[in-house]
Amino acid sequence: MALAERIAAARGDVRADLVLRNATLYNVLSGDIYPTDIVIHDGYVVALGPGYEAAEEIDLTGMSVCPGFMDAHVHIESSLCTPPEYARAVLPRGVTSVMTDPHEIANVLGADGISYMIERGRETPFNMFVMASSCVPATDMETSGARLEADELAPLLKDPMVLGLAEMMNYPGVIYGDDAVLAKLDAFAGMPLDGHAPSVTGKPLNAYVAAGIHSDHECTTVEEAREKLRLGLTIFIREGTTTRNLKPLLPLVTPMNHTRMCFCTDDRQPNSLLDEGAIDHMVRVAIAEGLDPMMAIRMATVNTANYFRLYDRGAVAVGRRADIVVFKDVKDLRASMVFRDGVLVARDGAMIAGRALAQQIPVRPSMNVAAGALDFRVHAAGARIHVIGADPDQVVSENLILDAKIEDELVVSDIERDILKIATIERHKASGNIAKGFIQGVGLNRGAIAGSVAHDHHNIIVIGADDVSMEAAVRAVMALGGGLAVADGGSILGTLALPVAGLMTDAPMEDVRRDYDALITLAHELGSTMHDPFMLMSFMGLEVIPSLKLTDIGLVDVEKFAVIDLFDAGTTPA
Repeated sequence: MALAERIAAARGDVRADLVLRNATLYNVLSGDIYPTDIVIHDGYVVALGPGYEAAEEIDLTGMSVCPGFMDAHVHIESSLCTPPEYARAVLPRGVTSVMTDPHEIANVLGADGISYMIERGRETPFNMFVMASSCVPATDMETSGARLEADELAPLLKDPMVLGLAEMMNYPGVIYGDDAVLAKLDAFAGMPLDGHAPSVTGKPLNAYVAAGIHSDHECTTVEEAREKLRLGLTIFIREGTTTRNLKPLLPLVTPMNHTRMCFCTDDRQPNSLLDEGAIDHMVRVAIAEGLDPMMAIRMATVNTANYFRLYDRGAVAVGRRADIVVFKDVKDLRASMVFRDGVLVARDGAMIAGRALAQQIPVRPSMNVAAGALDFRVHAAGARIHVIGADPDQVVSENLILDAKIEDELVVSDIERDILKIATIERHKASGNIAKGFIQGVGLNRGAIAGSVAHDHHNIIVIGADDVSMEAAVRAVMALGGGLAVADGGSILGTLALPVAGLMTDAPMEDVRRDYDALITLAHELGSTMHDPFMLMSFMGLEVIPSLKLTDIGLVDVEKFAVIDLFDAGTTPA
């Protein structure tokens, strides 16, 4: 019996599998930092202290040890890679566990998409847990590839990889007691219920928390996070590729409240993962900004384990799984060794084992665009238009009202004022839906960028300076079976194929990063000043993030939670 053998090893009656000698342990439970031996058997820490023998010994003199890092909320699909490739990127950096919400692929393929992620997760060399996707679709103001109600989600409760209900983005549905939304909360009662309530405050926030929601990762200011913290929510501080909230929220963190906060990445692209890292990057930044190292490590480990009720991990402690990071300098915490279940899986930033061949799990084609849907003309019906104001460092946007540029009774892109056309084309059901709008801040002087990554419905989204370039870019995405493209006029300048639901590829992340960076370079050559215009574009259709977004149904005023007309009421064409 494994448990009896672990106890025997703890008594010293059975030789352990591994002893890490002379390590300086950051004990997140006691708050102490001290030298000790760490004794591991059958994947668990069975003892701390001297006097034990093992089949293998590693001398860690001069090295420090902390628990493996845990990502409290991530969409693996945003890495553009499948779970095994994602794990290969983050595990050498010390991330041994992630809590993923597969709602990106679920919005394309429904329950089959979640099953795909779970099966691929079983292949990964780290611990991938799943939060059941609560909002497929995010709202009724979009067309997604599937709809998941409480009865479709309930079977997931039987899978031990599923820990609870993922971010409840339909916060109006919670606040006003929508029956279908409440049925999902009820189905997962007694389990972690993740939240998503950007800018919600006052009585509506009280109502949202009263529904039993446990966390929020959408805070962008200290004031917002403090109000939510005081109401009992655990705050997931987020640092994605575009959503960089870590530094703004660090002033909130104190010795008195830090145990109610966790780190998460939410959405990070290959360049961010490979250049900066994931949760390890957040730990380094937090410490560099002056946060006590023990507090930073707790927010990356045991706090997350406790929130998700994973009491068998999150600390280097007797009776817990031996997920361990070995490092040299806490002021620049980088993993020298990474152990998962007591096995050395990575050293000096690289996996010990080579890249495994991908398991072939077929997914159905996901490009289903109606013939004739690609009409990008906007007939002038007013002199002023609602324009999405893009922020290069956030997924929130402004709702601007600006003068339209009108030529031959058509509203066109206004390059001089950096007002470009944006369109979302439905790709799941060949409905023929296409919604057109305008966006300011992307900076293209010519050409267009397009992609089948458009949170959370993942229809095709395109931003361009002219209709010809926009159509060429969209057709390139369709021809790929999903992916990203850059066009200038009728010429395709570059592409990245994402054949898995139009969201991911099994290619090595290094190759994906190379091709993705090439697309960013092309976008910059076309004039964009954004560090990652594709990531920004992918969020401009997400109608649960303020203030103005564009789904295939139309422009959504997120504050009003309603579809609005492109043209400002009361104006006429000039």
